[in-house]
Amino acid sequence: MARPSKIGVLTFHRSINYGSYWQARCLVEGLRARGYDAELLDHDCTCIRRAEIACALQPELPRRTPRRLLKSYTAKVRRFAGAVAALPLSRRFSLHEPERAGKYDVIVVGSDEVWNFRHPWFGSKPIFFGEELRTERLVSYAASFGNHSAWDGIDPEWARKLDRFSTISVRDENSGHLVRGGTGREPVLVLDPCLQFPQSPAAERPRDGHYAVVYGHGFPAWLKKRVRRWADARGLRLVSIGYLNNWADEQLVTAGPIEFAGLMASARAVVTNFFHGCIFALLNGKPWVSSPSAYRSIKIPDLVSVLGVQSRLIDHGTSQEMVDELLETAIQPHAAQRLAELRAQSDAYLDAALP
Repeated sequence: MARPSKIGVLTFHRSINYGSYWQARCLVEGLRARGYDAELLDHDCTCIRRAEIACALQPELPRRTPRRLLKSYTAKVRRFAGAVAALPLSRRFSLHEPERAGKYDVIVVGSDEVWNFRHPWFGSKPIFFGEELRTERLVSYAASFGNHSAWDGIDPEWARKLDRFSTISVRDENSGHLVRGGTGREPVLVLDPCLQFPQSPAAERPRDGHYAVVYGHGFPAWLKKRVRRWADARGLRLVSIGYLNNWADEQLVTAGPIEFAGLMASARAVVTNFFHGCIFALLNGKPWVSSPSAYRSIKIPDLVSVLGVQSRLIDHGTSQEMVDELLETAIQPHAAQRLAELRAQSDAYLDAALP
């Protein structure tokens, strides 16, 4: 019997971010469930590690974290470290020495913003474009250029680096336009790994579901007012996960990624300005609304456009009545059908891309 193909997954698996953790975990475990010997390429860099921790402790700069919360954010960092340590990891190697990653039959680059030139510390790192990686086949799965707009294009030097990829898939239309315009190749649109390979972890503590999740930070005043009014009218608690939101009833700043998933699964509804807040609402069939932060002003609108749920994006002009309706209504049938189509398309892509 032939040995299973050895696959390395290259992504932002150590980022102190719920979405980054879960997309990495879902992708590597999804590949293992398909019978592959898959592991995460455990790249390391002291400067990036420091940048991640600094961002985790001060997520709202220039507004500084109140001193009283620093211990809570530190506890969150430790929970992430413990969760990541339990994942299937390669031998650790320097981010700047890709050749030391080891040899693989296939290396899968993605998901997350692996090609985002504007990422504050991972941007323009050649390793994510496959340079000096030792593999027989290089493919991408649900790769994204993040908030680097298609209007800005790709420098020809960087576009040429994508020529080494046997197959390319992206998770959003903006990234598709960039690949198409820079290389002339037609990438496949696939689902984020959290939707393609869903996990069902138990919450670390039981919840009755009589609450709505607030996930993100820097929400505008008009949104706070309308969501607060909706929750108060129904006697629901607002629970903020991972970040301080004083307008919520409960602050779960210390939540680790496992607790995050459990809380999302048990919530009545989700209010978010983060991409994976929307993803987890979709994954669990929850009512949700989003007012994207500036950093996520491309990928969240792309997501709702692909699924045909543009009404989930709200702004100052969205009435209280519409906010109430959206937070009471789960995913529409046409969106569920579109998810099913994309799941089949993603499966077909992996069948063709992997040996």
